[in-house]
Amino acid sequence: MKIGIVTIFDNNNYGNRLQNYATQTILKKFNFDVETIVCGQKKIQRNIKLSNFFQKAIKKIIRSINKLRPINKKRKKVFENFTETYIKHTNFKIMPNNIKPNLNNDYDFFVAGSDQIWNPKWGLTEVELLGFAENKKRISFAASIGAKDIPKENQKIFIKEIKKFKSISVREKNAEEIIKKLTGRKDAQTLVDPTMLLSAEEWDKISKRPKELKNEKYILTYFLGNMSKKRKKEIKRIAKENNCKIINLLDKNNKFYTTGPSEFLYLEKNAFLICTDSFHSCVFAILYNRPFLIFERENTTSDMSSRIDNLLDTFKLQDRKFTGNINNEMLKCNYSESYKILEEERKKANEFLKKALEI
Repeated sequence: MKIGIVTIFDNNNYGNRLQNYATQTILKKFNFDVETIVCGQKKIQRNIKLSNFFQKAIKKIIRSINKLRPINKKRKKVFENFTETYIKHTNFKIMPNNIKPNLNNDYDFFVAGSDQIWNPKWGLTEVELLGFAENKKRISFAASIGAKDIPKENQKIFIKEIKKFKSISVREKNAEEIIKKLTGRKDAQTLVDPTMLLSAEEWDKISKRPKELKNEKYILTYFLGNMSKKRKKEIKRIAKENNCKIINLLDKNNKFYTTGPSEFLYLEKNAFLICTDSFHSCVFAILYNRPFLIFERENTTSDMSSRIDNLLDTFKLQDRKFTGNINNEMLKCNYSESYKILEEERKKANEFLKKALEI
C-alpha cells in the first residue's frame, strides 16, 4: 500500500521541512510505503496596485540578487541535504498545468498537509486540493488554511474540491469553521500539527549539534516578520542580565544563518529562552520543555495569527504571549498540563488516521 504526501515543498523553512518529515514518519508507522510528491513552487497571490508597481519591481530585483549570494546558496544547500537524507520524494514534479498522467493510479491514498497547504496567499489549485485523485483516496491531515477566510476568487474551486475529500482534518479551529460554512461538511475536525505527534526522543534521532555552537547560554530568536527596535532592545536586556548570547537564525551576518533543520532542533532543545513569531518554533519549545515567548508578527500583509492562537489555546499557554516586557517568570516554564492535553491529541490524531486509511 502506497501513500503520496502533497505539501508545500520549501527548502528554506524549518517548520515546513520538519512537518514533512513528521507526516512521513507517522504514516510509515501504519506500514505504508510513503513518499512526498514534489510540487512546483507556487506563486504568491498579490493584488499589485499601479502606485506600488516600481516598488514591487525593485524588491523583485533585490530578491533575485540575494538568491545569487553565496550565503543564501549555502543555506539552501543545507536544507536540500536534509530533504535528500530524511524525506523520500518523487523524482518528478507536478504543477497545476503539468500533472503526471495516471498519477492517481500510482497511490492508494493521497494525503494533503500539513503546513499552510490551503493558504489562499499561496494559491489554491487542483494540486493542493488533490483534484487529480479519486474521491476515495483524498485525505487531509492537519491541513492549514492559515488565514481568516477564503477570498471569493478562490471559493469556487475550494468548495468543489473539499466536498470530494474522503476524510478531512485541519490544523486550526478557524479552518474547521471555514469548511463547515462554505461546504456544509460537518465531519472536518481539528488536529494538532504532525510535528507534535513525535516525541522529543524521536526528534533527537535527527537532531544535530551545530558546529558553530560553543558551550555557552543563549537566547534563540527566530522571527519570520520584522523585529522592531523596541523588541530587540528588550531581548538584549534579558540576554545581558542572564549572561546569554543571542543567536538570530535569520540574520545573514550571523554564522548560524546557515543552520539546517537538524541543527534547528538542537538549538531549540538547548536554548535558555526562545523568542519567536514562528508557529513551529513554539511547537518545538513545548516538545523540548523550553521557555518561549511568542511575538505578534510585524510588517506582514496577511494575518497568520489564528494558527498560533489555536496552539496556545489548545495547550493552555496563553501566558507565553509577549506583551511588551520580559520578566523573570517568563524565563521559567511548566508544561505538565500541556503534556496531558498532548497525549489526548495524539490519540485523537491516531484514531483519525486509522479510520481514514481504513486500518
